[in-house]
Amino acid sequence: MAGLNKMVKIEKKSESDVASHFLKEKIFLQTETNSQNLYQRIIRSTGEHLWLVMLSMLAAIILAVPLGVYSFWHETPGQLVLGISGIVQTIPGLAMLVFMIPIFGIGAFPTIAALFLYSLLPIVRNTYTGLKGIDKSLTEAAKMFGLSRLSCLIHIQLPLALPIIITGIKTSAVINIGTATLGAIIGAGGYGQPILTGIRLDNVSLILEGAIPAAAMADCDPIFV
Repeated sequence: MAGLNKMVKIEKKSESDVASHFLKEKIFLQTETNSQNLYQRIIRSTGEHLWLVMLSMLAAIILAVPLGVYSFWHETPGQLVLGISGIVQTIPGLAMLVFMIPIFGIGAFPTIAALFLYSLLPIVRNTYTGLKGIDKSLTEAAKMFGLSRLSCLIHIQLPLALPIIITGIKTSAVINIGTATLGAIIGAGGYGQPILTGIRLDNVSLILEGAIPAAAMADCDPIFV
């Protein structure tokens, strides 16, 4: 293994060529190499990373906004919902991935599940805060006009709280983009894969190949511009 790493790091040969040569020489297995250039690798990593983030964010929005509404409507159990979401947020990213492995195995799904859990708190909290901050006179006026609780929520409260809810979604997106890089440890791909490979090979270029696009994606607020 040290010799193979030397061929990659010192002699600057590609990992796929070195691995293919090793298999052919040691166990007489003929393989085809499929080397990708920098642009192709970044495109592939970007697609994998977006898949992880967008799927987890979509699931989180579907659950977290109703939980925020529930917390607003039912104050006492709502505080419990916010508390549990806060506890989940304090679990270290690597530990969360490890907890997901017995349930989902390795790969993309445990990473998506972990990202989903991390996304809940900012969206639940901002939904609750946005609804809580609306002037009560508006809702009282809506009731006087005969609007039901649900109609008032849909037509008055949620539209007024939407900017704060969107801020929570943006916060979740930024957290997810950074945390998703850890998914490469359990085979989820994304920008974490070149970072992890670069660390193993002591290759700064590979590390930056994943770190720079991840930082750029987090900086540009990909969900709502």
